Amino acid sequence: MADTTVGFQFECGTEALSAPAAHEEDSALVAGLRAGDECAYEILIQRFQQPVYNLISRLVDDPGDAADVAQEVFLKVFRKVNGFRSESSLKTWVYRIAVNEARNQRRWFVRHRGKEIGLDPADAAAQGPQDWLCDPGRSPYQTALDQETHALIESALNKVSPNYRAAVVLREVEGLSYEEISEILEVSLGTVKSRILRGRESLRKHLVDRLRATPPVEWPLALGAHVRTRGSDAV
Repeated sequence: MADTTVGFQFECGTEALSAPAAHEEDSALVAGLRAGDECAYEILIQRFQQPVYNLISRLVDDPGDAADVAQEVFLKVFRKVNGFRSESSLKTWVYRIAVNEARNQRRWFVRHRGKEIGLDPADAAAQGPQDWLCDPGRSPYQTALDQETHALIESALNKVSPNYRAAVVLREVEGLSYEEISEILEVSLGTVKSRILRGRESLRKHLVDRLRATPPVEWPLALGAHVRTRGSDAV
């Protein structure tokens, strides 16, 4: 088999690739995927599994569907990798697929499950993101307070319009630039900024009663700080 690693070798393990440049890393990884290199597939999963799961779980109507949707995302990545033209970063391309799959899942949910009776609220609460928070260095009171705030923010996010929610999550949680969000959502920069502004305002309205003491300018930072604690477990 021809060498497809663009001048350096894949290394399966904790370090994804040895090259420092992100563009070179993307090129090598894509070349390996196209060649059917098992190590390339392993690297892709290690690199994107958790971020994709976290993103999807905040965009679908039922977070319990996130694992299935994430699997579909990676199947599409594998099937469509030959069509990746490197016009954007690999991360942007994967996130675009993830956002589209989450949108498809929401549409399916509305058509097929929207009229079903919901789960018992106690069961839903038991499966919430607060179950994943753990910081043994904090007092029980502080831990409980953080869990409550985290759960409150996640709940408020679910009440934001899906279009606005996607833009807010990509900006405030994933920390992406307006340009990257524009590529992922396939809308103009102006639309991205408008959706983020409207999404922030919608989220503020849902939070205002419970977070009245929090200065308005600080809440986007609080959002990112709390929801990122979710990143080490899940799938």
